[in-house]
Amino acid sequence: MGRTRTKTRKARPPPPDIVEQQEEKAAQPPVAALLAKAQELIVQCDYELAGKFAQRILQRAPGNAEAREMLGVTQLETGDLDAAKQTFLSLLPPSATAPTPPPPAAHLYLAQLSDDDPQAALQHYRAAVDILTAQLKGKVRAPVPVPADSDEQETKRTIVRALIGQVEIWMDPAYDLCFDPAAEATCEELLRAALQVDADNTEALQALASVRMSQQRPDDALELLQRAWASWRDLETDDARLPPIPARLGLTKLFLELEQFTPALRVLQGVMAADDEEVEAWYLEGWCFFLMAEQATDTGGALDGIPWAELARDARDCLETCRMLHINQGHPDVPLREHVKELIGKLEEKGIKMSPDDDGEDGEEWEDQDVSEDSDGDVDMS
Repeated sequence: MGRTRTKTRKARPPPPDIVEQQEEKAAQPPVAALLAKAQELIVQCDYELAGKFAQRILQRAPGNAEAREMLGVTQLETGDLDAAKQTFLSLLPPSATAPTPPPPAAHLYLAQLSDDDPQAALQHYRAAVDILTAQLKGKVRAPVPVPADSDEQETKRTIVRALIGQVEIWMDPAYDLCFDPAAEATCEELLRAALQVDADNTEALQALASVRMSQQRPDDALELLQRAWASWRDLETDDARLPPIPARLGLTKLFLELEQFTPALRVLQGVMAADDEEVEAWYLEGWCFFLMAEQATDTGGALDGIPWAELARDARDCLETCRMLHINQGHPDVPLREHVKELIGKLEEKGIKMSPDDDGEDGEEWEDQDVSEDSDGDVDMS
């Protein structure tokens, strides 16, 4: 008796629309790749395109906290501050979409967006410090995994910046907090905590030096500044361990307040080697030479063997370059521009002109009235 062959039923093919959806889904890049691309675009300062990538991720994964944080960054950088604030708030309790633990960066960005409410800013900074400190002690997991060696150092730096942010609020004369009897002790405690986290942090040392200057303790301030500078002054100009340019410019300002002209110029030399179109660096160098020229006139017409007129001409050259860059970049710092104009006017009154060009002709001077904008908003230099 022969065996009966079992009949098999052919599987029905899926409907065409299902097949199309599956193929489309398979063709989409993974979320991790989109996140990496968005981060790359943020680093490149292409915030508009980075925002589109972040929105694309959120369409596929609405709960992705990293994408929402990136979206908030792009909104902040493109000037949509209200939208950025709402995006960062969505990452914090009591929002139903807030991750656990919430990302400390959301608190840090909201602290910066709360410049009209110092108490709210302080609360956000404190919350960020609490979360980061717990991460540092291993009590909570960081929202975004990173290599352990870079994680600890970056976490420490971020804690210090959050503590310094609080000090800046307490010291800001725009707020009533600076008149609070507890302000000085609070700043001391915050900076003590910052240096306990990172004893050699240059920004913390600079902030403490600023406090010492406000306390009329210039010698202590200078000692702190020299300590801050010593940790990186011999590094190459492209060394990743160098403090960010704003921190180096802050150090320069403090050196100038203490009339430490040589260190100030050395710091600026490194900044300009990294970015020779940094408007504030040219301003500070011009201001430094101007102060040196003034001091030279009070000490017999020369300073360290350099005639005052030579120092004044160096000041004029730097300030004119600063004014040119300010115009070309549409730089937003109006008080800086006005001070540059004032200093150039004083040098002009003393007969100080720009250095001649290489061909022997006097350098071209930049006059505000010679700069106009055409109907498209472009600067016309003719």
